[in-house]
Amino acid sequence: MNLASQKNYISFYHLGLYSNKDLLNWFKEEYSKKCNHKLDMGKRCIPFKKFNDIPYDLIADLITKIDVKTWISIYESSKK
Repeated sequence: MNLASQKNYISFYHLGLYSNKDLLNWFKEEYSKKCNHKLDMGKRCIPFKKFNDIPYDLIADLITKIDVKTWISIYESSKK
């Protein structure tokens, strides 16, 4: 997971969203409930135009959804 400040937006990266369909579906559903604007999800990141657009509480929930052991098992299974 990473936040990066780009020239015109802030990028949020979370590889777990792209490798775990259940986590992605949960995130999309919760995002639509908590945010007033449509989810703009690229191939690698979610861009936010302003700091106030970032759903910090949703990101905090997302952090608790996947732990290090789970991420390692997802990563190792993808290499097979």
